[in-house]
Amino acid sequence: MNNLSRRALVLAAALAVPLAAFAAPQPAAAEKVLRVIPHADLKNVDPIWTTAYITRNHGYMVYDTLFAMDENLQPQPQMVDTWSVSDDQLTWTFVLRDGLKWHDGTAVTAEDCVASLKRWGARDGMGQALMGVTDSLTAADEKTIVMTLREPYGLVLESIGKISSNVPFMMPKALAETDPFEQVPEIVGSGPFVFAKEEWVPGSKVVYTRNRDYVPRSEPPSGAAGGKIAKVDRVEWIYIPDAQTAMNALINGEVDYYENPPADLAPIMTQSPGVVVEVNDPLGNQGMLRMNHLHPPFDNKTIRQAVIRSIDQEVYMQAAVGNPEYYRVCYSYYACGSPMETDAGNDLLRNPSLADAKALLAQGGYDGTPVVVMQPTDVPVLSAFSLVTAQRLRDIGMTVEVQAMDWSTLTSRRAKKDPVADGGWNIFHTWWIGGDITNPVVATGMSGGGAEKGWFGWPDDPELETLRSAFARETDPAAQKALAEKIQARAIDTVTHGNVGTFFELVAYRDNVKGLIKSPVQFFWNIDVKR
Repeated sequence: MNNLSRRALVLAAALAVPLAAFAAPQPAAAEKVLRVIPHADLKNVDPIWTTAYITRNHGYMVYDTLFAMDENLQPQPQMVDTWSVSDDQLTWTFVLRDGLKWHDGTAVTAEDCVASLKRWGARDGMGQALMGVTDSLTAADEKTIVMTLREPYGLVLESIGKISSNVPFMMPKALAETDPFEQVPEIVGSGPFVFAKEEWVPGSKVVYTRNRDYVPRSEPPSGAAGGKIAKVDRVEWIYIPDAQTAMNALINGEVDYYENPPADLAPIMTQSPGVVVEVNDPLGNQGMLRMNHLHPPFDNKTIRQAVIRSIDQEVYMQAAVGNPEYYRVCYSYYACGSPMETDAGNDLLRNPSLADAKALLAQGGYDGTPVVVMQPTDVPVLSAFSLVTAQRLRDIGMTVEVQAMDWSTLTSRRAKKDPVADGGWNIFHTWWIGGDITNPVVATGMSGGGAEKGWFGWPDDPELETLRSAFARETDPAAQKALAEKIQARAIDTVTHGNVGTFFELVAYRDNVKGLIKSPVQFFWNIDVKR
């Protein structure tokens, strides 16, 4: 029995899953396989239905986009060959490039893309803003998409090329016409890899095979843009929730790549022969505390303000990350280091005070209503955030119940708008990559669209939405900056969410893995494995 087989037995016993989950059909000896430990388990496979990053990463494996962000977060054509805009800035015309095929062998058409954009535009905050100024979106012929606006809009390409959740992935028309609030029944994309549904074992393993019909662009890879060249025949995501076990699997060469290992394991891995540890995204991630605005007690703004007044970023970062080399305290709701970073309106966040938080809680008339904090135990950073929040809230006098679950369960449950008594929730934590919070339109968490159009938590603030719409229409950079500051101040005052600090995500991999793309999002094209 080889080392991988022994490890499979140990993992199967430890995780109480069948050994068969780790022993899916073996690839042919000549095949190249990249084995990856993902940051979470994949259970939800529709990247329009959910903003979960694990589903976004799955989306990038199998789908493609009309435009994509390069390493400088500038939109570049991807599925589009040529495009033009009328002199009045109202009519945008996009022509698809040759050779685009769905995984079932049929050709990608403009009608497919129109339906995909409309579905994305019903769920994504940036998409909703774009669709709000769109008069018509049609297919002029098999390859030509025409978007007609009611007024000039400054973020057209930035919207349809956004790098992260929700990414406007293209799907066949029949699937894209699925209710955007329901998951698609089938995964058919046109991207560089094909989802091997028959080998998918939720809680254990996901398999992707190279799409041999994919025609990459000729440009070199840059962020999400450029040529997407699949250099391996299979990518296997092997889910190992225990960080120590995952680290040992990497050190022993049983896997090739470990996405998002805990920072406290970095010293061990960096001293292990053949292992490389590095930060893959210079903007880092912003931790978020999200409250449910629909139900007590967080339907009360003053009580929400009490919560964010209690947030001490240093406490959160020490608990979740530990090493100051991998985190920073920053009170901007936009990515620290990005052009929109600002201190506007952040007095509630600076110099955190439990005493002030207690006073606000009393002012808000908190009556002891229990608060349910969902804790994703399989994502160490978020698990730590959850425990810190629970203790901080207890410290200011709130009644708290921590409910442990895995991340995939949390991402399903957070979509429930029911009261806690009926399976709902009060608080969960997540994080946003820097590319997702560079401006107030792309920043889904800053939306105020309420229960109909808002992101999970559903803040309802028409003034905030008016300001975000004005930002999207503005073309002058100075005026945009001024609007961004007003939006941040409003978001903090109404408490769309809490910022618990900025941390930098590590990746670890064997030194025979080549071609890693520097990006806020993990991509697996262009990666080769030298055996």
